[in-house]
Amino acid sequence: MVKLGPEPVEMRAMSEDDIFSSRLKLLVIMAKAYLKDCPLGNYRKKAIIENANHVFYHSLHMVSESSTLKNNGLDFQADIVSKGKTSEEHLFHQRVQLLAVMAKALAEDRLKGHFRKRALTDNLNKICETLMFKFQIREVDFLKVA
Repeated sequence: MVKLGPEPVEMRAMSEDDIFSSRLKLLVIMAKAYLKDCPLGNYRKKAIIENANHVFYHSLHMVSESSTLKNNGLDFQADIVSKGKTSEEHLFHQRVQLLAVMAKALAEDRLKGHFRKRALTDNLNKICETLMFKFQIREVDFLKVA
């Protein structure tokens, strides 16, 4: 039998950051699907809420962890980062946390109105720009099924 894919010795275990990244991308996809008026069934709503909670608290943990290290003077020589990049990371995590809150609101049918959808769109665009995550909702027809 022909086995495709990487050899087990070449694979590494998934880290918390890998899981965070995957959940964040899934949240972005589900939020974009919502903005394109794809239906939200009960299963999808539960998935959005669960992913939003995980993304929010993991992002919060990452921000508090990095600020704790910085406040304790544990910046290592190889990891010295300019203040601009640090504030950029902090802003990114604030945007991620906002996305999580907005995603939970849309799953609970509390995200109503043109301006809130516009704010969600702007936030998604900034996050995708930071991640360089290019996803076109028209590529995924299966999202039209709840």
